Amino acid sequence: MIHGFIFVASLTIFSGCGEDEILVIPPPTAQNPDTTGTDSFTIPDRTLTYLALGDSYTIGTGVPAEERFPVQLFNRLTDADFDMLTPHIIATNGWTTGNLINATNNFEPDSIFDLVSLLIGVNNQFQGRSIEEYTDEFDQLLRKALTYTGDDTSQVIVISIPDYGVTPFGQSMNPAEIAQEIDAFNGVNQSITEAYGISYFYITDISRQAATNPALIAGDNLHPSGAQYSLWLDVMEETIKLKLYE
Repeated sequence: MIHGFIFVASLTIFSGCGEDEILVIPPPTAQNPDTTGTDSFTIPDRTLTYLALGDSYTIGTGVPAEERFPVQLFNRLTDADFDMLTPHIIATNGWTTGNLINATNNFEPDSIFDLVSLLIGVNNQFQGRSIEEYTDEFDQLLRKALTYTGDDTSQVIVISIPDYGVTPFGQSMNPAEIAQEIDAFNGVNQSITEAYGISYFYITDISRQAATNPALIAGDNLHPSGAQYSLWLDVMEETIKLKLYE
């Protein structure tokens, strides 16, 4: 597990953001589906809503706001003629599953969302928190995500945890141990997600391409770049469109 001196680093690297950085912005394999015959589907004649739940990977620490993956997804969908409100993002650098639970406890939207994404867990691993705690709290969050869609499993997506061990920051630690522990946490979130019949996108292999492609790492030498987020969306985009079609 992560040693004590690394836990201290977590307070300054993953969790060391000021209150002004807490952003709540109002309005192992996934495959692209066979889209044959999708011409029979139509884009809804109404404004769609999207809620993104997570941590630094959702809020896009280290990249401009327009390069966050929820914003890139919003842009791709609007470019494809979907009428959408700006994504509602509940995420902050350094959040664990427990932090995200606390942040959503008082969140009571006026209506359900057409799409909810969940990506959480790297800070559980980074802070040396237990798999057992993560299992319980991830399940709580996934059930909460479902309530935001009116319990429609087809409108929720889960994204695997990237492997920061391949980044310059991670390389200064123990990248092999990081990879092993990230895989264990992803084993948990994938198993729970698939038990609910919810779509799961495994992007960890994409994050590991940064080991040989520094363009996939943000300027902080830790988080994904906008280019990496774009690669995630290449995997997810068609499936998400199918979820939103009528």
